[in-house]
Amino acid sequence: MRIVWIKNGAWMAAGLFLLGTAINPVQNQAAAMRGSAHQDAAKPAEVPSSLVTEAPKVSVSTSEDAEELRQEAADREQEARDREEEKRGRAQEQAERIEEAYDSGREALDEDKFDRAEQKFDEVVKANAPQADAAMYWKAYAQNKLGKRAAALATLRDLKQRFPQSRWQRDGGALEIEVQQSSGQPAKPEAQSDEELKMLAIQGLMNSDPERAMPLLEKVLNGTGSPKEKSRAMFVMAQNGSPQAREILAKIARGQNNPDLQRKAVEYLGLFGGPDSRKTLADIYASANDPAVKRAVLKSFMLSGDKEHLLASAKSEKDPELRRDAIHQLGLVGGTTELEQLYRSENSPELRRDILQAFFLAGDSAKLQDVAQNEKDPEVRRAAIHNLGLIGGDGAAAALQAIYSRDTDRGNREAVLDALFLQGNAKTLVAIARAEKDPGLRKKAVEKLALMGSKDASDYMMELLQK
Repeated sequence: MRIVWIKNGAWMAAGLFLLGTAINPVQNQAAAMRGSAHQDAAKPAEVPSSLVTEAPKVSVSTSEDAEELRQEAADREQEARDREEEKRGRAQEQAERIEEAYDSGREALDEDKFDRAEQKFDEVVKANAPQADAAMYWKAYAQNKLGKRAAALATLRDLKQRFPQSRWQRDGGALEIEVQQSSGQPAKPEAQSDEELKMLAIQGLMNSDPERAMPLLEKVLNGTGSPKEKSRAMFVMAQNGSPQAREILAKIARGQNNPDLQRKAVEYLGLFGGPDSRKTLADIYASANDPAVKRAVLKSFMLSGDKEHLLASAKSEKDPELRRDAIHQLGLVGGTTELEQLYRSENSPELRRDILQAFFLAGDSAKLQDVAQNEKDPEVRRAAIHNLGLIGGDGAAAALQAIYSRDTDRGNREAVLDALFLQGNAKTLVAIARAEKDPGLRKKAVEKLALMGSKDASDYMMELLQK
């Protein structure tokens, strides 16, 4: 008898079998004539090796092996998602650092700290960031305010060479003329206070004679003033609320000035509200190529409560980041009906998770409970459980406890423990820890409780120590 090795360390005896038709009938007849049939029948026949068939190797897979393979596949998928998320996170952090440096430079200009402004804008230029052309313009502006005329002109020449198609070229040209005209003259610190006095005068004139004030404000917006001065001019214009003011803002929002000013005008159009402003914003969004401008429009849709255009952007936008932003803004504006419609039509698990986060922002606990209990995709379901933990409330807590008691999926039960921890729901975690038979899940519940400072958690820790 031959022995064949089988997976999982089991040995199986595989016997040999005979092909009856292959045995010569003459041999049997001779054996009978010799009168030894009984002996030969009791003795195994020698069969040629060519007639022997070895039993095939069998791969026996236990339920534990199948579960282990499924878990390994799930772990690999999660690792890939984590790597992608980490990559996106690093890119986002870099973008945020650059944005922070740019904003710090703008703030320094508003506070007349031109040395710091020059330094911050130089950081953005050296990073070759998307805002590099804007940073170069404001760097030259700060250098001019510091009396560094030659450096300012060199920076403006660099702006022309590196970004010939930039929308900052118009502002750069105006600043270059101003620098050239003031070359050889010392810097005038009192000029800043003069600008403030002018703005106060224009604001006063706007209250008494808007028709005369409006062209003056438009001149400030098209000039080489500081960000603070231009922002204030736009604020005064937006406060006026007249059709003329709205039209000037709409002109700037369509991109007839630099991108910084355009985004600010887009924001004020959102505050203006009304069908005309909404239509203008929708037209700007449809024609814009700059993601920053599109994000500004999405924010203005939110400010004006324009759920219709936010839903349209969330459905049709090709840029995944902008699409997520539209979904996020729908949550902030409370567009639960629109989010429900989007969730039903969307098949991407990643975008469905974004929609669930928007439901959390909208405070829609009922929808999160429904998805957490009925969604087929395990990752999407766990995302709903996570957001239930963030949203809090008695209803969410009861739903989480019900999911834990009914669900047999270990990953979902662990997600519930995490969500209860986010809620600070020590009472339910203690109840689970007391009743749980699975050592791993019980340990996880106790680990969460050990990090919580509530009386329920402390009392249970003492209970465990006394056992």
